Amino acid sequence: MGYARYIGAFLGFINTHSFFGALIGFGIGYLFDLLTAPPQAAVPKPEDIERLRAQQRNTFLHSLMVLSAHVIQADGKIMHSEMEHVRSFLRNNFGEDVSAQGNDTLLRLFEFHKQHSEREWQDYIRRACYDMVSRMDGAQRLQLLAYLCTIARADGKVDEREINALKELATYLGFNTATIDSMLHLGGQSLDDAYAVLGVNKDATDDEVRKAYKRMVLQHHSDKVDTLGEDVKAAATKKMQEINEAKRRIYEARGMK
Repeated sequence: MGYARYIGAFLGFINTHSFFGALIGFGIGYLFDLLTAPPQAAVPKPEDIERLRAQQRNTFLHSLMVLSAHVIQADGKIMHSEMEHVRSFLRNNFGEDVSAQGNDTLLRLFEFHKQHSEREWQDYIRRACYDMVSRMDGAQRLQLLAYLCTIARADGKVDEREINALKELATYLGFNTATIDSMLHLGGQSLDDAYAVLGVNKDATDDEVRKAYKRMVLQHHSDKVDTLGEDVKAAATKKMQEINEAKRRIYEARGMK
């Protein structure tokens, strides 16, 4: 008793090679622990475990699609490139069936948004974010934000309304809005991009720049997601390289060492 959640996380990681798979596995294991904890003596039937597994996956998937739908429709358009980006993500991590399920969920969410007030939609978004906060630690939520940013960039440009939607989600997920500015400027080639990546202004002192860089290293280092799968670790490593490049560009412009 008590170990099933960790076994579930391990099996989820083995099956999907992703932090989402591990997260779902952890939740399944946790439910199994609850079902097998005293004073209950009965061992759950296989069909009960499978039902709980499906419920856990569907709950997580629904929350993920709510956040995805919010970014997709933030600019008032539902772009094929953004929809396909989400479908591909689900297909690569969970398989074709879940990709189809996610697509159907997105379409229902778009219809829900049309038929309900903006206040009701905002409440829906907040509940989905709070669900994610209850399931994920800070490093995992950062990867979730990075995924949402890739949706906004899927059509080759990021609309101001998409940026506002991303910042809104960042706040609900426990981060400041500068996190989004930093993520959206990763890979940029200008000095302005470099300052945005570190989250400092051009008139910041050298000491403030150094502190900002150290803060980014602590927050984004690939060791933070070392157990979440090679795909996530590779993304974190690439992000760290881009942060280092931003630091190099600023240090060189300022003559810092």
